[in-house]
Amino acid sequence: MRNRSDSSTPGAGPKYKLIYSQLRSALANREYSTGDRLPSENELVERFGASRPTVSRALAQLETEGFVERRAGSGTFVRAQENAATQVFGLLIPDLGTTEIFEPICRGISIAREDGHHDLLWGSTLSQGASVQDQAEQLCAYYVQKRVSGIFFAPLELSGKRDEINQRIARTVDEAGIPMVLLDRDICAYPQRSKYDLVGIDNRRAGFTIANHVLECGARRIIFLARPDSAPTVAERGMGCHEAIRAFGDGAAGFSEFGDPSDISFVRNMISRHRPDAFVCANDYTAARLMTSLNTLGVEVPNHVKVAGIDDVRYASLLQTPLTTIHQPCLDLGAAALAMMLVRISNPTMPVRDCLVDFKLVVRQSTVAVNSELGVEKVLAHAEQR
Repeated sequence: MRNRSDSSTPGAGPKYKLIYSQLRSALANREYSTGDRLPSENELVERFGASRPTVSRALAQLETEGFVERRAGSGTFVRAQENAATQVFGLLIPDLGTTEIFEPICRGISIAREDGHHDLLWGSTLSQGASVQDQAEQLCAYYVQKRVSGIFFAPLELSGKRDEINQRIARTVDEAGIPMVLLDRDICAYPQRSKYDLVGIDNRRAGFTIANHVLECGARRIIFLARPDSAPTVAERGMGCHEAIRAFGDGAAGFSEFGDPSDISFVRNMISRHRPDAFVCANDYTAARLMTSLNTLGVEVPNHVKVAGIDDVRYASLLQTPLTTIHQPCLDLGAAALAMMLVRISNPTMPVRDCLVDFKLVVRQSTVAVNSELGVEKVLAHAEQR
């Protein structure tokens, strides 16, 4: 027999709030029409495994907010609304405006609306001068206060406290009983998996694909380059890169480096130690900064060393040497995120899911095969001279 206490699963928030949230979502999704009778309190007690007072409290909140009407002896009925029910989703994206892929993902969420019945909250309502980490937590609290229907969250990266803050945000959202869909990356490191739906690309396969292309272009000593404290997706891309190198054989060797690609001393030292003929970068931002440093050192791309990235941001094709990269279909990612959110709201107990949207390799000049000997010695000579 079920335990019908008023307590809830640890970290999930008060039971009545969870019942309210699910009934509110059912109303927003038009599972009930105006005048329909909701399940009886006894039926809801059985459905949610809760006590009768807990169910009654959830229904009372719906009545207070004008969504239902409770009639003595008859039940609870859906009230007519002046406007069609509109779901409001919060965009919790700390990198919005600095990492280019998230703006088109947000556009994808926006234009994929069904019959216009959802709105997006995004942007800043935050303290001036606050750190990105503090802003993320403030924005999360704001969305909870606004009682949004769901939150799209791109977890923090490039911070030593990112795991702690991401987990704290997740607990806050859970306690409010708000569904959450993750964008691009998880809140825990691979191979662990959180309990939240996630939309992205297969980053391990992306790393394999881009590295395999560079190998086919003649590279044999490849550095996978990333910035410290990067997102779990970066680790997956690195794994895929090294898997491609091992599978290729033929004397191919791979190395991983974590540092600032704009730091000339770091780049020079990296080249001296590993003598690379190619770099596979964790993303296009890292690749673009690296190419600037290589140019300062007199190292030519692709004549001396090949460079590839991942993301296909707008400037990738506009660099002095256009960048070979992996294209992420950001509009499709946004549409998939919205679809996943709506399904999660309708079916809150369904198993956690990954939605992996396919990507494509975009070949540009930065990895073209050069009709000369491998550039390792030239790279080393130029770097040491500078």
